[in-house]
Amino acid sequence: MSFSDIGTVLLVLVVLAVALRFLQRFIPHHVREAHNDVAGFIFAAVGVLYAVLLGFVVITVWTANDSARQTTFKEADALAGIYWISRDLPAPVGPQLEHETLAYAQTVMTTEWPLMSHHESSPAATQLVYQIRDTVFSITPVGDQQQVLYEHAVAHVEDLASERRARLNEVDDEVPVLLWVALILGAVLTVGFTFLFGLPNTLAHTLMVLSLGGLVVLSLVVIKELNFPFAGDAAIRPTAFQVFLDRLPPPR
Repeated sequence: MSFSDIGTVLLVLVVLAVALRFLQRFIPHHVREAHNDVAGFIFAAVGVLYAVLLGFVVITVWTANDSARQTTFKEADALAGIYWISRDLPAPVGPQLEHETLAYAQTVMTTEWPLMSHHESSPAATQLVYQIRDTVFSITPVGDQQQVLYEHAVAHVEDLASERRARLNEVDDEVPVLLWVALILGAVLTVGFTFLFGLPNTLAHTLMVLSLGGLVVLSLVVIKELNFPFAGDAAIRPTAFQVFLDRLPPPR
């Protein structure tokens, strides 16, 4: 959670505390207390509906975030498969393919990953995928062993391209604006209903309102942080590619 998120939560809590103070001053608790039964019944229905909506969105963004993370590992696995096959291929195709796979991993980590936080991709990384594909398809298998290696290399190239497309598509995953409107209006309505209750103990009422308000705002902050899988404090890191590069054997 960033400092801006913490500031947002604190600001909302301060606003709620001030608003509740004014309400208690101009509309005494005994006036509102007479309607506690009706307000409680309606609040229960509103709270359940908003909890369902909030839970649905949190689960959705978390699932999308986890799916994007898994996509990066599948992409890195496909790249590693091509790399290891290149180690068993003769020159000049083998060393060339090995160089291209390493260059792709480096380009994705150093160039494309920062661009994804701005919903962009790297043309250089895209070009390297084309080069890897062309190099694999240029292989002329000699013997059964190279034929098997060639078939596996082609499969890995197709997986690499497919997972890369999936990753770039997930860069723009986000909660629709209409759903954000429903979440914010629902939050205002749900927390606002707590103002209708009248309690003789002002401190207890204030703590209840602030607790609910803080929980709702924190949930919205979580949704915001998970909204874009590759941006924000909860952004997915290029761990899969880093693991691939860290476990490379000595160059041949």
